[in-house]
Amino acid sequence: MNIGLFIIGDEILSGKRQDKHLSKVIELLGARGLSLAWAKYLGDDRDHLIREFKAAFDSGELFFSCGGIGATPDDHTRQAAAAALGRPLELHPEAAELIWERIQQMAAEQGTTPERDHPDTHRRMEMGVFPQGATIIPNPFNKIPGFSVGGRAHFVPGFPVMAHPMIEWVLDHCHADLHRAVGTRERSLIVQGAMEASLTPLMERIEADFPGIKVFSLPSVDHPQWGRHIELGVKGDAAAMDEAYAALRAGVVQFGATVSTELVR
Repeated sequence: MNIGLFIIGDEILSGKRQDKHLSKVIELLGARGLSLAWAKYLGDDRDHLIREFKAAFDSGELFFSCGGIGATPDDHTRQAAAAALGRPLELHPEAAELIWERIQQMAAEQGTTPERDHPDTHRRMEMGVFPQGATIIPNPFNKIPGFSVGGRAHFVPGFPVMAHPMIEWVLDHCHADLHRAVGTRERSLIVQGAMEASLTPLMERIEADFPGIKVFSLPSVDHPQWGRHIELGVKGDAAAMDEAYAALRAGVVQFGATVSTELVR
């Protein structure tokens, strides 16, 4: 199954905040033998979010969304997800209890008494208003939950300290059936003295001969160690990895290019 990632927030696109989600999600997936198929950065535009979420829901793919699930005017993720699904928003009862627990905890720390009917309490409860039929994602940092819809769409806050353990929880509690043994996922070699265009037929032949294997080519013109070169490699099915790599290396040598370094990741 393809796994995707939405990273939401004007502050990311403007450069006010640096994204920390992409690299961490890749790490969390990799530790479970999984990989990220796509990632998109989106601003706080509700109509745009609705279109993107609808396409993702319609695809049936598994995806995570980080950011925009708060209750301030610039947060649109919950509303956009509901609109994309054609479902109403409703206060999730378990989310409401968790938010109330958090309110009580904060009041105790401040030496005050919380009021269930206070306007601030009602505003905070908005953070538990999710698309109808959603389930919650526990938040170990401050109890304010995220939510999942349809078992494949998972929405968490934009704060990395909350989002990352919540994504890890989802992977281990909701998608353990997708986990695979982690073995060698990628082997490559540094090729000098060849052009990508000349090596393309070899790359196409390797993919045709070894189903489940992808060939990649990463050219560089000014690497501090290897200078102008191509990192040429294979990734994918561990069972076919060694044979595919051997065929790739033999093809490069037969072409007459120089192999200076071999890498395993």
